[in-house]
Amino acid sequence: MTTFDEREHAFEDKYAHDEELKFRAKARRDKLLGLWAADRLGRSGAEAQAYAARLIAAEMERDGAGQILKKLEADFDSAGINIPEREIRKKMDELLAVAVREITKGKL
Repeated sequence: MTTFDEREHAFEDKYAHDEELKFRAKARRDKLLGLWAADRLGRSGAEAQAYAARLIAAEMERDGAGQILKKLEADFDSAGINIPEREIRKKMDELLAVAVREITKGKL
């Protein structure tokens, strides 16, 4: 194997690793966001865990944070809870940072 081939293989490995970390971070963020939203909706325990799992599944099916945002807004509206979109987006950003820290520290 030449030096070029070794470098190419290393770049491919790094790319695959980075993509896996992104996927895991988004899934972790979605779980944390689901638990946060479930708490606001008055859900706890197994019901909160199930809500978070549905949120993760919704993001994976439609591959978009926008879908999660729409679902949360609809759920909050249905429950008569007024949480502005900007607050939800801010929470999503905060929880993504938390998820990245947790994953890099091996807390998953």
